[in-house]
Amino acid sequence: QVQLVESGGGLVQPGGSLRLSCRASGFTLDNYHIGWFRQAQGKEREGVSCISRSGDSTYYADSVKGRFTISRDNAKNTVYLQMNSLNPEDTAVYYCARLGTLWTMTLSPDRYRYWGQGTQVTVSS
Repeated sequence: QVQLVESGGGLVQPGGSLRLSCRASGFTLDNYHIGWFRQAQGKEREGVSCISRSGDSTYYADSVKGRFTISRDNAKNTVYLQMNSLNPEDTAVYYCARLGTLWTMTLSPDRYRYWGQGTQVTVSS
């Protein structure tokens, strides 16, 4: 069974950092592009970052460039999202997802087929 499980969320003060993990099972992780997304209350889900199969190509939303870093350890079946300089606008549920096989790299949520349950990130003083 294809499964993606996020972890690492929590409450952090503005300017702080969190590292999210996405653990995959039921498939070979390095065969797929993986993306991170977020959805704040009352807003639509938006793409945050994505990473290619080997990790040699990454993309970031303009809102997180310079602050977030995506990486992957295929041997551990895990993709990470390091989030630095967090601000209240980053508050959301964060999801990882597997890109559909017919699509190239994109931050469009509707191109991703399998999703985790999400982990809450709250940035507040």
